[in-house]
Amino acid sequence: MEDNELIDRFFERDEEVLKDTEKQYGKYCRTLAFRILGDDMDSEEIFNEVLLKAWNAIPPLRPLRFRLYLAKLTRNLAFSKYRSEKALKRGGSEVTVALDELAECIPSGSTPEEHMHLSILKDSISAFVRTLPDTDRKLFVRRYFETESIKEIASASGLSENNVKVKLHRIREGLKKHLEKEGMLS
Repeated sequence: MEDNELIDRFFERDEEVLKDTEKQYGKYCRTLAFRILGDDMDSEEIFNEVLLKAWNAIPPLRPLRFRLYLAKLTRNLAFSKYRSEKALKRGGSEVTVALDELAECIPSGSTPEEHMHLSILKDSISAFVRTLPDTDRKLFVRRYFETESIKEIASASGLSENNVKVKLHRIREGLKKHLEKEGMLS
């Protein structure tokens, strides 16, 4: 089923669209949530919340890319749950490792001024990612958006794990330079 059909059915308030959305995107969203949370039950709970949020937001919202919209909802909810559950723990999960990798090149802090600049930072990172060659962009998204492990990325891309690590390191270095040039890092 096409995304536009699904969205039209949300606008019509057809409750069966939730089942069809689950069929089309349930596995994908649960996998994203699982990579962040590492728990099947939590992933299921997150996906149910995603469906509820989508139901409440559509209409009036009409996402241009429904899959990306659901992925963003999933990630936001999963990271929120992750932060609340793991705030006092420092584990070695893929999420922690991926976030630590990005911490090298992304400014951090919790002052109101820094929070105000998060939108600008997001736009700057998006602009950088759009300049990457297709292969590098896919590696970046798989690692830092979909939080896949190096092993999963290597397997899916046909590259060695070492090659993936080197490419991701170079991408992060490029991102760091880009953010410095944009005045986001000093």
